[in-house]
Amino acid sequence: MKELAELSKLLRYYILLSTTNAGSGHPTSCLSSVELMASLLFGGFFHFDADNPDNPNNDRLIFSKGHAAPLLYSLWTVAGKLTEQELLTLRKFGSLLEGHPVRAFPYAEAATGSLGQGLSIGAGIAINGKYIDRLPYRVFVLLGDSEMAEGSVWEAIQLASYYKLDNLIGILDVNRLGQRGETMYGWDLSAYEKRISSFGWKTICIDGHNFDEIFKAYDEALKSKLPTMIIAKTVKGKGVSFLEDREGRHGVALSEAEFKEALKELGEIKRLTISIKKPDSLKPKQQALEIKEFTNRYNIGEMVATRRAYGEALVKIFPEFPDIVVLDAEVSNSTYAEIFKKHYPERFFECFVAEQNMVGMAVGLSLRGKIPFVSTFAAFLTRAFDHIRMAQYSEVNIKLVGSHAGVSIGQDGPSQMGLEDIAMMRSILNSVILYPSDAVSTEKLVREAAKYKGIVYIRTTRSTTPVIYSYDEEFPIGGLKVIRKSDKDLFTVIGAGITLHEALKAYEELKNRGIFIRVIDLYSLKPLDVETLKEALSETEAIITVEDHYPAGGIAEAVKSEVGAERVYSLACRKTPKSGAPEELLDYEEISAKAIVDCVNKLNKLFRKYKI
Repeated sequence: MKELAELSKLLRYYILLSTTNAGSGHPTSCLSSVELMASLLFGGFFHFDADNPDNPNNDRLIFSKGHAAPLLYSLWTVAGKLTEQELLTLRKFGSLLEGHPVRAFPYAEAATGSLGQGLSIGAGIAINGKYIDRLPYRVFVLLGDSEMAEGSVWEAIQLASYYKLDNLIGILDVNRLGQRGETMYGWDLSAYEKRISSFGWKTICIDGHNFDEIFKAYDEALKSKLPTMIIAKTVKGKGVSFLEDREGRHGVALSEAEFKEALKELGEIKRLTISIKKPDSLKPKQQALEIKEFTNRYNIGEMVATRRAYGEALVKIFPEFPDIVVLDAEVSNSTYAEIFKKHYPERFFECFVAEQNMVGMAVGLSLRGKIPFVSTFAAFLTRAFDHIRMAQYSEVNIKLVGSHAGVSIGQDGPSQMGLEDIAMMRSILNSVILYPSDAVSTEKLVREAAKYKGIVYIRTTRSTTPVIYSYDEEFPIGGLKVIRKSDKDLFTVIGAGITLHEALKAYEELKNRGIFIRVIDLYSLKPLDVETLKEALSETEAIITVEDHYPAGGIAEAVKSEVGAERVYSLACRKTPKSGAPEELLDYEEISAKAIVDCVNKLNKLFRKYKI
């Protein structure tokens, strides 16, 4: 205990030194967690091969309160993996030690800092350990009391209880003060205990600065058969009298004068390097799954919803990609993820109506080498956008699948219509967006998504659509299909998903009038096949994009960003949608075959090429 007391002083010194040198950071939020983290990493409870951060047997530590990053970096300085000079690069451009943790720092499990996400990520990692790899590692998540107001934390708490994640241990730093003042429950530990225990967690309330109590809590948590939350009363700014429990010091670094004063209070600092206990060398004990043959093939003209083809595609490709894990938000009978569940129930996890936590869990599973496919209605993925946004900074490999997209879902009305999803996913750096139009292209694109390393969004539709492609067609990411073309083409019409079929209907009607249009299936919305789009614009009078999506951030904007706005015309959903039959709504929003024909006629007059 005496060594841990000295170590705690050293950690406080490193925290204050690095943040003062940086001129910014959150030193007081770090100081409250020092004893909790010193005991965990250097008290023998945390097993980690510091020379091999990717060792599958390593315990995992997630700083959900990501603003305590200087503490994380200080811990690894004590562990001998950072020098003091490297620590002083905190928050400097080009440093791995960013203001909030990112994966570039090899001891940061995930990018955190948007509060309320770490426990969801931890739940995904814990599910991998308990149910898939079957390794005895533990997942520790450091939480702040402010983030306990976030709904996604409670989503994670309830699901961890449902899946009996006894390998998941939360450490709640109740330091009373948030950014602007007292948190919702202040130091009332019983308020947290009542709420968390009611979800089926073991709760342990302690003094977060008392090593005896901390050690007993970790001992008890490691023996628990339930997920455990250690609820620790701490003092924000602990160890420096003029910082302790003071409002207005959140996210404020010390001045040079204050730093010198703090050093006097800390007293003599002893540099220590302490090794972390390594885990046992074990191999994953994944359950041997019976591979079930699924050979259903689609025939041209057959009516199949792309959402059904998605579920069937997962089963077909699983033997090729055995790291696939499927998550769904209680709509698997609509997304058709239930088809995979029926074949491989061991790799399907029901996440219930909690989309934020579902995406966070997918991040955790990806961080342990799995390929999560996450499905729900496209509209409901929008509420998980912050988790998706943060996922890009964790450099994860996740696949998001939004079904029931657009007004073409019909009678359910606007609350169920994903009309913003393409814009949302286009904004994610290096994301891929795929929008199949029939069952064959869906199957091919699900396989392409599984092969791709990164964030992929697949948009599927509710209605059945005819199969238009044969199995010898390939659908590479970044491609498109020119499915109607002649040297007489007046305009190019670009559709995707449901609107491609409207474009094909328009093609037939216009052809009967002696007017030819080029029809493109823009199945890859990001990245785009820019060369072919530019060729189409140069060879026809104009491009008309047709999308079951709002104009902002949709297909038209994607095309215009690459080929320019001149001679690119957009048909998109511009009215507040209503309940109605799909055909009525496509007409109402002017994205139907009739609307395409009308647009071609108007443009034809505008360009004065032909008289109708």
